[in-house]
Amino acid sequence: MMSILMVNEYADFNMFKELLDVTDGNLASHAKALEKEDYIMVEKRFIGRKPNTRYSATALGKAAFKKHIDALEILIKKF
Repeated sequence: MMSILMVNEYADFNMFKELLDVTDGNLASHAKALEKEDYIMVEKRFIGRKPNTRYSATALGKAAFKKHIDALEILIKKF
């Protein structure tokens, strides 16, 4: 989810489902964990009469993701 949000201003639930090929429950669980850590913001709204949940990365989330990627790059360079 974070990699998608790093290159997009926001993504909605259906976009994540399509890109990640995961179940509703799995996606909701991951979103809840990221929201709990303040890595993402969740915006619930309606488009017409249909509910829409939209996610965006917070500054904290972007920094944490960058730190994670930097650590992975260091590990890769060692091997």
